[in-house]
Amino acid sequence: MSILIKNGRVIYGENFEVVEADLLIEGNRIVKVAKEVTEAADTVIDARGKVVSPGFVNLHTHSPMGLFRGLADDLPLMDWLQNHIWPREAKLTREYTKVGAYLGALEMIKTGTTAFLDMYFFMDAVAEVVEESGLRGYLSYGMIDLGDPEKTEKEIKEALRTMEFIEKLGSDRVHFVFGPHAPYTCSIALLKEVRKLANEHGKMITIHVSETMAEIGQITERYGKSPVVLLDEIGFLGKDVIIAHGVWLDSRDIQILARNGVTVAHNPASNMKLASGVMPLQRLINAGVNVGLGTDGAASNNNLDMLDEMKLAALIHKVHNLDPTVADAKTVFKMATVNGARALHLNAGVIKEGYLADIAIIDFNQPHLRPVNNVVSHLVYSASGNDVETTIVDGKILMLDREVLTLDEEKILDEAEKTIGKLA
Repeated sequence: MSILIKNGRVIYGENFEVVEADLLIEGNRIVKVAKEVTEAADTVIDARGKVVSPGFVNLHTHSPMGLFRGLADDLPLMDWLQNHIWPREAKLTREYTKVGAYLGALEMIKTGTTAFLDMYFFMDAVAEVVEESGLRGYLSYGMIDLGDPEKTEKEIKEALRTMEFIEKLGSDRVHFVFGPHAPYTCSIALLKEVRKLANEHGKMITIHVSETMAEIGQITERYGKSPVVLLDEIGFLGKDVIIAHGVWLDSRDIQILARNGVTVAHNPASNMKLASGVMPLQRLINAGVNVGLGTDGAASNNNLDMLDEMKLAALIHKVHNLDPTVADAKTVFKMATVNGARALHLNAGVIKEGYLADIAIIDFNQPHLRPVNNVVSHLVYSASGNDVETTIVDGKILMLDREVLTLDEEKILDEAEKTIGKLA
């Protein structure tokens, strides 16, 4: 199948040059970007007055948690987790989780996300949803053993079972990632075993690290060092590791992350809403650390809108540093596209010949996006996910003119309402 997108403003290449051009997709690749493409195509999309952007890469989320949106707002992280989220999650079944995964997939398609890194439970069910939806999913079962050796063995078995299930799908879009929850919920034995298994199977690892001051205090009291130093000393870190949050990092931590080639997934909305703090973005960038962008789960955000997340990322660092030049629009846009794709070793995040056809078309025919003085600036500061008109992943149209083609939107919304009623 081939798709020709005509007459749009295309954000082209690694430097995000905005050009008025046509774009031709054949199979799952971008094969031509030119002023006028004359080749015939199976599908032609008129993008006049619209912007053709790389699809967004959500580098940290818990997609089924949309079920808990708005149920436990305005609370500190540990109170939020221990007294509200974890008790509700204890009631989750595979069926309920799948409903949440459908809701999350629908929201991501409608807001231009094309790939996401997920951590949750019943990830075999999430994998089925990702395959059906057409999205790219990098899925990790969230492993928590709390120092219990029997639980350690159980968690490893579940992770390996999930990996086997995902690999049997045989999908180029659905991938398994090891996901120990965090140093404060996982034993050293579990963390070391995850590192060993990731090496053996050639898989990536994602983990929550240094999210709150309370976590830093807990790990320092238990081990006498920061979470990053602890992970470094046990040989856990590497280029295949993506840490979520990284809010409370000192200079030594940052040097360790840079030396090991670790990526940090920044989650500004969640960090602000839970009052976790402000991650040292500029210091990480200056040290050469790859920083991507994530929404976290919709229970602590409360959406999966990467356009919304970009604006928050830009604004929080400006006011925190009292410097309007920090986290400029291009830097933040790069975090949401190129940097996220790089972390996942994915040949996407850029519109250029030879890259995967993961694309979002945003409608600029609206008052809040006119006049078009600066396309990237408008995407970061003015646009929202509701402005995304078409989403393409792997050369397949998932949404066209705001109509999702791969999922039944009405059914998903109805099932979500029914499910939360049962969970309550």
